[in-house]
Amino acid sequence: MKILICEDNQLALRAMSVVLEREGYEPVTVSDGNEAIEMLGKTDFDVVIVDIHLPYHSGLELIRFLRTDLKKTTPVFIVSAFSDPQMQRQASDMGVSGYITKPFNPDELIMKIKSVIKE
Repeated sequence: MKILICEDNQLALRAMSVVLEREGYEPVTVSDGNEAIEMLGKTDFDVVIVDIHLPYHSGLELIRFLRTDLKKTTPVFIVSAFSDPQMQRQASDMGVSGYITKPFNPDELIMKIKSVIKE
């Protein structure tokens, strides 16, 4: 089970990666929008976790790329320290599976991932 984590905060990136590895998932990590677009274009992921504020491309731009350019329906979770109703509306319109608030709760992260995957 491959999970792409797009997060520019190295501490949060590492923490999510460790939590997912412990659950038996295979996390792939990138720290900016350019790396994320490159990875999404060459690899299929079971789940994508994306920070809303990334260098080069926002999380919403990455979701748009995934949905529009690649035509994929991969479950996507947005990670953000901020609650922005307008951003949440846009994300919902793009079929986002849910939101993960930073600092994240490891149990909640796993529960949300398990709710969208078919093992």
